[in-house]
Amino acid sequence: MSDIIKLTAAEIAAKIASGELTAVQVTEAHLARIEAVDEKVHAFLHVDREGALAQARAVDEKRERGEKLGPLAGVPLALKDIFTTEGVPTTVGSKILEGWIPPYDATVTQRLKAADVVILGKTNMDEFAMGSSTENSAYGPTGNPWDLTKIPGGSGGGSSAALAAFQAPLAIGTDTGGSIRQPAAVTGTVGVKPTYGGVSRYGMVAFSSSLDQGGPCARTVLDAALLHEVIAGHDPMDSTSIDAPVPAVVEAARNGSVDGMRVGVVKQFRGEGYQAGVVQRFDESVELLKSLGAEIVELDCPSFDLALSAYYLIAPSECSSNLARFDGLRYGARVGDDGTHSAEEVTSLTREAGFGPEVKRRIMLGTYALSSGYYDAYYGSAQKVRTLIKQEFERAFEQVDVIVSPTTPTTAFAIGERADDPMAMYLADLCTIPTNLAGNAAMSLPCGLAPEDNLPVGLQIIAPAMKDDRLYKVGAAVEAAFVEKWGHPLIEEAPSL
Repeated sequence: MSDIIKLTAAEIAAKIASGELTAVQVTEAHLARIEAVDEKVHAFLHVDREGALAQARAVDEKRERGEKLGPLAGVPLALKDIFTTEGVPTTVGSKILEGWIPPYDATVTQRLKAADVVILGKTNMDEFAMGSSTENSAYGPTGNPWDLTKIPGGSGGGSSAALAAFQAPLAIGTDTGGSIRQPAAVTGTVGVKPTYGGVSRYGMVAFSSSLDQGGPCARTVLDAALLHEVIAGHDPMDSTSIDAPVPAVVEAARNGSVDGMRVGVVKQFRGEGYQAGVVQRFDESVELLKSLGAEIVELDCPSFDLALSAYYLIAPSECSSNLARFDGLRYGARVGDDGTHSAEEVTSLTREAGFGPEVKRRIMLGTYALSSGYYDAYYGSAQKVRTLIKQEFERAFEQVDVIVSPTTPTTAFAIGERADDPMAMYLADLCTIPTNLAGNAAMSLPCGLAPEDNLPVGLQIIAPAMKDDRLYKVGAAVEAAFVEKWGHPLIEEAPSL
């Protein structure tokens, strides 16, 4: 088992295609790993053992019939519990959808199944993807396999923890303000936020519709690229889906290079609040890029300092609108329907019982920002700032090919440390939010361990919209150089397991 779970997704797919391993063997090894460690990690909310084995058997039967297998056929995957899965619970980490069984698959789920990827189950997350630590899940927090007393990032901490704990070689996350990249950074894994509209949002439960984006999570850049190609592409079911060819991300990942590229470093992505070890590893990464032939260009983007404030007006405003559908009348939980309460009272009682504190906080913030007399002062102003940030990115990308920064200002913090301080929690997404506001593509990959606490540090790479291949070209070059020089930061066995 231990040999199988340490393989990359690309290695697993090759061994299944050649007959060296069966998809059932691979799936059973990962299910055994989940059974052995998930009581401590709590990465999964639901493990679909029978469904996963059935998918694996179908892959083996295809190979036996001599049918050509796709590049990820038989490879296990952990799916964030925000994507609908027909016949399998989808809770979005919330009590208000506890026990709900969707009657249809999200487009991402459909594409995974069509590619013969084996879905192991659904991973834990901050309720409705609102959080930076996976502590806001109604079903309890997930631990970081590097140190189970630390957070695994959020909102997709279950997916990142599953990778770091070797419970799955691939995972899917969603990124509204950094919820793929920030968990990747603090768990020593790779996470990619594709260009907004590059991956379909159909069947992905909405938090903030103009910001939400699904994307691939993995332990290597190539694995992330292979998964990216599977899930990306136009979808007529999603009105925001981009009708354009998917960038050649796998080719870029196989041919990583930064020689002759112009790499931007933004002045605003460092300073007060940044952990010394994070800055040290980032500075070393910049020097590494220089040694690989990149030209480093200093950038000044003053509007980036306003990104956090703009985000926490735009995202709550959109969430207050999107979550209005959870009324206790159509699906999900229903409280107080005993014949003595009106429909309005049932809705109120259901929301009181079903939504957690952070979701209620953001609904109230958003409803206030959209209310009569405050719309222009708050939501309207935030949208103007968003435009300024987008324009600054456009100007920056006239000077550089990609931008790099730390992914997060600090390494993983202790579970409970920021639970009563929402502002401190929100600062975890300081470096990631500008990209969501602009709709650009971005990646986080490991760049070492912070000397203070021996916990992973992430390097963020940002590319222009629909230039996702640049992320993989740069990411693969950095990863290869890092492995050659220092060894891969994701150790053979996570320390706490």
